[in-house]
Amino acid sequence: MSKNIIVIGGGIIGLCSAYYLQKEGHQVTVIDKSDFTSGASFVNAGYITPSHFIPLAAPGMITKGIKWMFNSESPFYVKPRLDLDFLKWTWAFKKSATAAKVEQSIKPIKDINLFSRDLYETMKKSTDFNFHYEQKGLLMCYKSDEVGEEEWEIGERGIKEGLKVENLSSEAANKLEPKAGLNVKGAVYYHSDAHMTPNHFMPEMINYLKSEGVVFFPNEKVLDIEMSNESISKVITDKQVLTCDEVVLAAGSWSPLMTKKLGLKIPIQAGKGYRINVNRETNISIPAILCEAKVAVTPMDGFTRFAGTMEVAGINHSINPNRVNAIAKAAKSYYNNLEISENEKMYASCGLRPCSPDGLPYIGKSSKCKNLTIATGHAMMGWSLGPATGKLVSEIISNKKTALDLSPFHPDRTF
Repeated sequence: MSKNIIVIGGGIIGLCSAYYLQKEGHQVTVIDKSDFTSGASFVNAGYITPSHFIPLAAPGMITKGIKWMFNSESPFYVKPRLDLDFLKWTWAFKKSATAAKVEQSIKPIKDINLFSRDLYETMKKSTDFNFHYEQKGLLMCYKSDEVGEEEWEIGERGIKEGLKVENLSSEAANKLEPKAGLNVKGAVYYHSDAHMTPNHFMPEMINYLKSEGVVFFPNEKVLDIEMSNESISKVITDKQVLTCDEVVLAAGSWSPLMTKKLGLKIPIQAGKGYRINVNRETNISIPAILCEAKVAVTPMDGFTRFAGTMEVAGINHSINPNRVNAIAKAAKSYYNNLEISENEKMYASCGLRPCSPDGLPYIGKSSKCKNLTIATGHAMMGWSLGPATGKLVSEIISNKKTALDLSPFHPDRTF
């Protein structure tokens, strides 16, 4: 049965939800406070990452976070503040950062990433799109023996999970990247990963959805939600009042503004990430993570993107030049003769990733609202998990058996 569905949020999660919902024959409207041309979905590293099966909330992250708190160029920064939501999130993060919790998370994170990669490949093979997509794997590049041992320990776990992973010497890594001039001790190479060019894919998806009858309301802010019989009956924006059968909440870091109106406790904190685009030849052909610096490098369609840092400091889009400089320094350190110019740094941008305390997204219906499907909290895996989340959302709303077990991602889970 066709339903009238409102999707709140026009990032990769919202658009993929709209894509699969319209495929099921539903009438879909997408609302976003921006004009659908900016945000984390446009400035991310473009990774599809089965390799990233260890959640952000892992043992040792609290200690590292405290140490890095005093370094303005650190890869992970949490700004202390007297905010109740932040303090509750921090406590939940601490409780989640245990070996047992990480162990429980590995399989569901790996499985949803592989599922999403398969869906991207199906999209690519269809006649709907013509986007840039390559599966060249991912190099976890390290400069110290200690970090190399840590990365290979994760790599060995990846092998146990069925992924193809190699431990490369410096010579072997440079053989894979003969022109890039890698200055590393070695690299752990995940064959499973793929990459894309986000700011090419997003407009293509929007144009396709419009051609299929999906309605878009840009620059429209949701002010309120009206409830009736434990269901959403109206979505009130600053421009109109909309009625609906179902609502999908895919508003990223802004999702808590909506869930609070409904009395739902969905802890999320915004994690700011930065990117620098280099629109000239870098001779980099394989995506890489510069491990010690936590910087992602992606050879995109026509340029190379350097992205990094996780700055948990509330919702703001201010650019910290120290963090931009840290990304540029990492590029120069790991690649011989690669220097990011002042002009390139000047055009650095940022986006806010919605971070759950345990590193797993929220996907599913809360018991407190019958016709609300939540799809948020993907942190650094938002791009990777876009199609999987959208497909699962469409299965939930269409009352179909879901392709994956959703219990690890349940919005009502406790921390």
